[in-house]
Amino acid sequence: MVYTKNFNIDNSGNTLATKELQKLIDSNDELYINKGTYLVGPLFLHDNFKLHLEEGAILCATIDENEYKDIFTRVAGIEMNWYPAIINAINANNILIDGKGTIFGNGPYWYNKYWGNDTKGGMREIYDREGIRFLCDYDCKRPRNLLISNCYNVTIKDITSKDSGFWNIHILYSHDVLIDGIIIDSGLLNSPSTDGIDIDSSHDIKIVNIIGETNDDSIAIKSGRDFDGIRVGIPCYNIEIADCLIKKGFGITLGSELSAGIYNVNIHDIKFDNTDCAFRIKSSNMRKGYVKNISFKKIVCNNVKYLFHVNLNWNPGYNKCRIPDSYRGEIKEYYHTLLKTDNSLPNTVIDDIHISNVKADYSPNYEGISRVFHLEGLDDSHIRNIYMNDMDINAIEYGFIKNTDNLDIKNSRINTKVQCIAANNDYDSR
Repeated sequence: MVYTKNFNIDNSGNTLATKELQKLIDSNDELYINKGTYLVGPLFLHDNFKLHLEEGAILCATIDENEYKDIFTRVAGIEMNWYPAIINAINANNILIDGKGTIFGNGPYWYNKYWGNDTKGGMREIYDREGIRFLCDYDCKRPRNLLISNCYNVTIKDITSKDSGFWNIHILYSHDVLIDGIIIDSGLLNSPSTDGIDIDSSHDIKIVNIIGETNDDSIAIKSGRDFDGIRVGIPCYNIEIADCLIKKGFGITLGSELSAGIYNVNIHDIKFDNTDCAFRIKSSNMRKGYVKNISFKKIVCNNVKYLFHVNLNWNPGYNKCRIPDSYRGEIKEYYHTLLKTDNSLPNTVIDDIHISNVKADYSPNYEGISRVFHLEGLDDSHIRNIYMNDMDINAIEYGFIKNTDNLDIKNSRINTKVQCIAANNDYDSR
């Protein structure tokens, strides 16, 4: 093992250290990054590599976009050329990343690029005005903090991921991955797309002992978007999420990119505290795909806005891909990918969801949304077979259930004050 303190590498955060660190990675199998701030562009790990981040060590993403050379990857469900992450393991097996150090994505720079300091400017304002909002998330390139792609036998332990430019940790096309004891700290109010952990077309993944705070999905399970997800055709399955504290964020989410399917997911022993959602599935009539055999049990919720939020017509402004006739800009290759559809396939199938041992309450001084159910299937694709038992729930509103067949609730107490507050029906339509 080599230590950065034994080399002349700037750890003040003032000078790029990418080349020096990459040289040490390329020539060794184990690197210990000592405390200090290292300004870096993308770093790439190889097979059989161990990366240790000492407490107080910070890998700080440069905001010089010339340092980010596109790689072929998948972003928000579409395969395309995009920025690499700060740390990348691609086609590399037997990887360990651990320690009490931090990957800092320099988020505010990227958030401002996307939609300005007030969420009304940046590239997003231009794309909204042009009627091409759905393209902005792809054209506005931002780095993830950590990408594991086409890998197996990977352990990520104890690190902190802070203020990522885009998703924090992305597990893509990989299997046999353990994520244990990490902290996600990306909860700034104006931070778009700062998912905590995204498990994407991968299998046999275990996520445990996470403390998460984000401004998007806390943990998300995905399998590709629309036509491109169907083309790739790799589902996400055999996922376990356990013993986590989910704080600010959108909750544990299946979708919306689920076009190749999601199944065999076991979520248990989770505490949600001031989270937007606890259990969430989101899709659209473009996605197709399925979600089956999901277990959600031993859950404690405090001040959660939506306990069970399943919406198969989520955020139409983002999902209905159409370029207006008035558009005069460049038509990039992946625009055509986003515009493709396959209407021969059925809309998203939700089936065999098992929810048990859920306790939920809200504080006496809590003034936010507090809803039990937001279950919204499609007219031609109903949500099916949700089995709930042993729940003890106090909430302000019951909510609504639409296009849902065989919702079976047993041995449960659900106490609410009102039926449904219509103003709360629209959620996460940014």
